[in-house]
Amino acid sequence: MDAGWLAPAVVGHHSGVARIDPPIRRRWHRLRLRPRLALAALAGFVLAVPVTLLALAVRNGWGPVRRLDLAVADSLHGSVGLRSPLLRLLRMLDVVLHPWVFRVAVALLVLLLVWRGARRLAWWAAVTMVTGSVLGLALKLLFARTRPSFDLPLATAPGYSFPSGHALNSAVGVLVLVLAVLPALPGTRSRLATWLAGLFVIALTGFDRIGLGVHYLSDVIAAWLVAAALVAATAAAFETWRRDVGRPPHDPIEGIDPEDAFRVAA
Repeated sequence: MDAGWLAPAVVGHHSGVARIDPPIRRRWHRLRLRPRLALAALAGFVLAVPVTLLALAVRNGWGPVRRLDLAVADSLHGSVGLRSPLLRLLRMLDVVLHPWVFRVAVALLVLLLVWRGARRLAWWAAVTMVTGSVLGLALKLLFARTRPSFDLPLATAPGYSFPSGHALNSAVGVLVLVLAVLPALPGTRSRLATWLAGLFVIALTGFDRIGLGVHYLSDVIAAWLVAAALVAATAAAFETWRRDVGRPPHDPIEGIDPEDAFRVAA
């Protein structure tokens, strides 16, 4: 049988050990990234233990959490209800900051990354965003917390309350977008400004949900904790993969993949 087809794969054989062609080695390392991201996504569930404790405190009516939730909800509801311009702004933000806005934004980023050949970064962004959406829905169904109720509601929303889907998806979406493009930004000031802008959007989303009276403070805080745990887990998994394939150490808070990030701005 002709063994010529083995030539591209095996380029040498010494002491019974075959050396694999570099392109095949690179494909193998890319394949190893995917199970790591999957395991990191599962780790997000484990890291969400503080959220579980907070949910149990809420469901059992633990005094401090309940009093804080009701105090903040009543205070913001009364303040917003007396200021119609603010109410109109919050209702507009309800649409602008909808979860699907962030999902579409990340989806467009993924398509751009794939088009530019940055498939590693595309995998990280897609896995993180999809897991965040699924995790939020699973937690809502698991804890089945009813939304705040007022005699004169300012807005209504379907489904359960804990955690806030808007707050969770905005946090995951913003963190994915920021960490994906951060290494391509010039200078410390532009990176700091990007972080501040991203955090402002996350905080604004949470304020909008509480101000409209469709979520409690604990719903929003839980969403932020889940988002932070999930992104931290997948970012850590990506960094371990980078070091495994011989890339220099890199702090994930400064961006996920410096090599691929520059392809976004290219």
